[in-house]
Amino acid sequence: MSIDRETVKKVANLAKLHVPDAQIAQTTAQLKDILGWVDQLEAVDVAGVAPLECMVDQAVGYRTDVVSDGEIAEGVLQGAPERIQGYFAVPKVIE
Repeated sequence: MSIDRETVKKVANLAKLHVPDAQIAQTTAQLKDILGWVDQLEAVDVAGVAPLECMVDQAVGYRTDVVSDGEIAEGVLQGAPERIQGYFAVPKVIE
């Protein structure tokens, strides 16, 4: 695919990016480099290579789903400026 000034302007417009006219040439060169790297990846022979689901061949251990209060309420409320019956006390905002 060839990249020219018009293509860069169209891509910038679609991406909602403002590319100043002074940077169009630089952006064109950068996009050509990126597409060159993609072409290099397409040239790699991956026939016979199985897709990877996980890099580590290991079973995932799941924790049991147990409902708890976290047992951290007292620690959380330590920084509260005021508390009432184990809850944060805040000023009333609706009359």
